[in-house]
Amino acid sequence: MKRPRSLGEAEQAVMDYIWSHGPASAEECRKGLDASWPMKDSTMRTVLLRLERKGYVTHTVEGRAYLYRAAENQVSVAARAVKHIIERFCGGSAEQLLIGMVQHDVLSAKQLERLVETVRKRKRQRK
Repeated sequence: MKRPRSLGEAEQAVMDYIWSHGPASAEECRKGLDASWPMKDSTMRTVLLRLERKGYVTHTVEGRAYLYRAAENQVSVAARAVKHIIERFCGGSAEQLLIGMVQHDVLSAKQLERLVETVRKRKRQRK
């Protein structure tokens, strides 16, 4: 499995913006993140270039501007990162990860209920 490339905080903020708003120019990203991540236009372009080199975004030319799109959806990226964590820190055992999350109260009661219900549904589907 390909190891996910890590994201810095600014890169993560830009990816979150693109995932939630869809394709965007550097200017749209900069304006959209200005309250939480104020940065100069040149800095935003550098962040987007790094994201492109890491494989998180692609771009197309629209008129005189680059339009950046997520190369993968957020769920796929998260799933790959979790698989990496399972392989690296849990000896390849997803069960070990889930048990650890339950034992260390990582999940809220509501999240735990949803997880249990999802497992029940999946078990019924497999019969």
